[in-house]
Amino acid sequence: MNPLKTLKSILAVDDTPENLRVVSAVLKDEFKVRVATHGEQALRMLTQEASSTDLILLDVNMPDMDGYEVCQRLKQNPATAGIPVIFLTARVEVEHETRGFALGAVDYITKPISPPTLLARVRTHLQMKEWRDFLQDKNAYLEAEVANRTRQVQHIQDVTILAMASLAETRDNETGNHILRTQRYVQALARELQKHPRFASELGDDVIDLLYKSAPLHDIGKVGIPDHILLKPGKLTVDEFEIMKTHTTLGLEAIQRAESHTEGDLNFLRYAREIAHSHQEKWDGSGYPQGLKAEAIPLSARLMAVADVYDALISQRVYKPAFSHEEAMRIITDGRGKHFEPEMVDGFLRIETEVEQIAAAFRDAAE
Repeated sequence: MNPLKTLKSILAVDDTPENLRVVSAVLKDEFKVRVATHGEQALRMLTQEASSTDLILLDVNMPDMDGYEVCQRLKQNPATAGIPVIFLTARVEVEHETRGFALGAVDYITKPISPPTLLARVRTHLQMKEWRDFLQDKNAYLEAEVANRTRQVQHIQDVTILAMASLAETRDNETGNHILRTQRYVQALARELQKHPRFASELGDDVIDLLYKSAPLHDIGKVGIPDHILLKPGKLTVDEFEIMKTHTTLGLEAIQRAESHTEGDLNFLRYAREIAHSHQEKWDGSGYPQGLKAEAIPLSARLMAVADVYDALISQRVYKPAFSHEEAMRIITDGRGKHFEPEMVDGFLRIETEVEQIAAAFRDAAE
């Protein structure tokens, strides 16, 4: 035996001293053996030494508290539940064995004790415990690694969206905190509509998280609009407006190009595609670029439409003053069933206080 190897610790519990002497004599050369003469003593010892106990040999017939009750209490305690229990008993009836296994014991050794049997069973169950512990540690490691990789993937997604959104913002510097506000309006509205039976199945928490991340890309296509149109201080001409309207298609194409150069599943950009391409569509079909109507417009874009218009109304631009919150809400309400889906407007009205708080918290510095 290697003297440097840490000995496995066995707790033997039996009210008969002779049985404890036999157990100790058989196991002492290979294991550290501790003894208890009744159940309460064993439980007290394990309160202090559970982590250093590798296996328990437990007599069934003991006064005051029998082995079955001791085993039950051990398995109910998270600190001792994983320690293998082998019953020592003179009983050979099947119902007694069945009861013990049902309580969580791993084996039975009948009395009088056979030293070779005792030693073989103890070795076997300690080896099995080592493998169980190894697999549990391995599973814990793998779960931690999966969680870490998931966080890395989510971080890459966040950085990708942020980089693309920042690019759009540099081309349209008058938007200020527009991106921060609109993504929060979308998130708040989606959470409100999550309570609605019509939207609950589509607006899971994971979807709302992606909508929040994707909302900043709604105007990514503006990177392709010429400066003399994008930054024009006055009203656009008809021809200029036709060019401005192409930012929805340009946004879709920009995101699709980004996806085409990346291996793997980029489904997280699905909502970004929908929002960029369709947030200018109107419920009554009078929007652009495709003239989609009602539920043919993606849900993500219908959410974005309300958020985007509200924020455009309350924001100052070189070509218009900022409207008050009250006036903006009136215009949103007037657009119910025309520009906006009715349920979107109703939900937006229900979260009006939260919307106003978001607008105040992320007010543009110039204001």
